[in-house]
Amino acid sequence: MATAQKRGKTAREKYGTGEETSSARVKYGEELRLRRERTGMTQEELSEILYCSASLISHIEAGRRLPTVEDAKRIDKALGADGWFERWLKDLEPKYADHFQEAAELEKHAKELRMFSPLLVPGLLQTEEYARAIYAAYRPNHTPDYLDGLVVNRIERSRLLDDPENPVVWSLLDEAVLHRRVGGPGVMAQQLTRIADIAASGRLRIHVLPYGAGAHALMEGAVTLMSFPDTGPAAYVEGLATGRVVDSQREVDEYYSAYDLALSDAMSQQQSLARIRAVAEEHGNAH
Repeated sequence: MATAQKRGKTAREKYGTGEETSSARVKYGEELRLRRERTGMTQEELSEILYCSASLISHIEAGRRLPTVEDAKRIDKALGADGWFERWLKDLEPKYADHFQEAAELEKHAKELRMFSPLLVPGLLQTEEYARAIYAAYRPNHTPDYLDGLVVNRIERSRLLDDPENPVVWSLLDEAVLHRRVGGPGVMAQQLTRIADIAASGRLRIHVLPYGAGAHALMEGAVTLMSFPDTGPAAYVEGLATGRVVDSQREVDEYYSAYDLALSDAMSQQQSLARIRAVAEEHGNAH
């Protein structure tokens, strides 16, 4: 595998820094400061209008935070901005959790993705119903509209698969993923059938790590390996409400080695498809 150093910039430097979004947020904050000072209003006075702390205004002006939609409307009214802050807020709101933003940008440019999931179907392969059940499970005080936004963002990511050739996608699933009834038996039957259909079409390379394999090299967590056409590879490792992108050649090589070891313990593509369809049928019969 060619090193990132020989290819110049790393994948994170070239594709995943998020500098444009960060710069736009800083400019948004600068605009707030300029308009506020132009009116002679202090941060404390503006915070009283917004029913928030002066420190929040400071964070927004520094580009570290964004106001809520309601706060943006109040800012527009207080500063006579004619809806400017509300309109531009929509372009700055993050689509993904902070820890995943960089990885989401990187995967758009990858020529190959290799995913391993020990507990749930990877986001790129999820159906709407499965994704909704996942989000609802760890957001007990959710609203339907809020869940809708999360689900839409996740399903949009799956458009990467619309291209029949790029990126090449591998998915290695622990067998436990097939049996946990996320959303109920009907949702699981639909989800597993979708995975099997995508794999059968040739768009996805799917392998199942059976219970019988016992301990394997990727037991400690989920990982996505990304290779690129013009720069070094990267890996994204994820845990509960946390994740990080790795582009150190040594670390990435270790993740690739662990993936290869786990893959060697997995079922073949044909065996995996048979197992997935069989479990999908079990879920369907229980519906």
